[in-house]
Amino acid sequence: MTGVPKFTTLGCRLNAYETEAMKRMAEEAGVSDAVVINTCAVTAEAVRKARQEIRRLRRENPDAKLIVTGCAAQTEPETFAAMAEVDTVIGNTEKMSPETWAGMAADFIGDTERVQVNDIMSVTETANHLIDGFGSRSRAYVQVQNGCDHRCTFCIIPYGRGNSRSVPAGVVVDQIKRLVDQGYNEVVLTGVDLTSWGADLPAEPKLGDLVMRILKLVPDLPRLRISSIDSIEVDENLMQAIATEPRLMPHLHLSLQHGDDLILKRMKRRHLRDDAIRFSEEARKLRPEMTFGADIIAGFPTETEAHFENSLKLVEDCALTWLHVFPYSPRQGTPAARMPQVNGKAIKDRARRLREAGDLAVERHLSAQVGRTHQVLLEAADMGRTEQFTEVSFATPQPVGQIVEVAISGHKGGQLLAAS
Repeated sequence: MTGVPKFTTLGCRLNAYETEAMKRMAEEAGVSDAVVINTCAVTAEAVRKARQEIRRLRRENPDAKLIVTGCAAQTEPETFAAMAEVDTVIGNTEKMSPETWAGMAADFIGDTERVQVNDIMSVTETANHLIDGFGSRSRAYVQVQNGCDHRCTFCIIPYGRGNSRSVPAGVVVDQIKRLVDQGYNEVVLTGVDLTSWGADLPAEPKLGDLVMRILKLVPDLPRLRISSIDSIEVDENLMQAIATEPRLMPHLHLSLQHGDDLILKRMKRRHLRDDAIRFSEEARKLRPEMTFGADIIAGFPTETEAHFENSLKLVEDCALTWLHVFPYSPRQGTPAARMPQVNGKAIKDRARRLREAGDLAVERHLSAQVGRTHQVLLEAADMGRTEQFTEVSFATPQPVGQIVEVAISGHKGGQLLAAS
């Protein structure tokens, strides 16, 4: 067989990281003439998109072996095994095992079980994969944690990822040193429930301990960024890092989900509205330039207009800038799917109103940056991101992967404009 395997990634940054590890394992095993899709299961819509993408990949690659993996494959293996386009389904644990890919290197459909998906809840460790890059020379993602011990009523992800497992700090530091040696100027720590990092390790360290250790032991790393966090679990050392470490980027993505206390309780979240507001105020007090992203669900079961208004007001109360708005869709097997559902038209309308509030927040943020100077990491010759993760457009080509200091002259189309 000939031909390098093709990979398609859907969903989160952790999936992106795992795809890079799979590419390396597949290459080392000699897998060829294969198409691999790494799926997401966060919503019913994500599963629908995975099926749609599978059909597209089959049309474009009629003779390749098509392998489906990721969270949707883990939670619904029978759905994908039943698709005529699919040759093999492998689970989230199996996809990170070199033995799995070695078994696919020969005539793997004849030699290998068509469905390889085991009980994710029996997994107690996270496989450590040291990878050198992500195809560009700017930003790299490092997995520090996988799985989740919480059971939010809307969420299927623990059944796709298993219980929380942490990567030891020493392994994380070695990975980041390796990436810095390869020329990366920014590293993003990623996981399913990032702020639970360390709970299963000796002495039960916290995420803040890991952040401080990275910044101390990798002095040549210019920028460290944290992906989505649960603000109720933020520890004292992480707050100290926010206050004192300029190399920790002033941008946090908060897993808020809603702005009403009753709905938060029905979601089985561990924070209340005032907790979110208090955290955002404290973080901005420690780091005035801090910006926040947030996940918010519109139309959760039993949500009234008054409940929704509390989510809408949260955009201002927490000074949120980057909103990820999810119109609620029931996931089979979750408690929320059995709750009284909100009318679909109302869900769509509330999601629209949240997005409009988010657009206004972005507009305010962009306008406030005009005239300021930013350190911008170049992702492409004509585009980079500020410390707050805001896109900056350049009229003249810039060195990709480098950090350049620029004055902001204006903004257009959701991007800041670099002064020429």
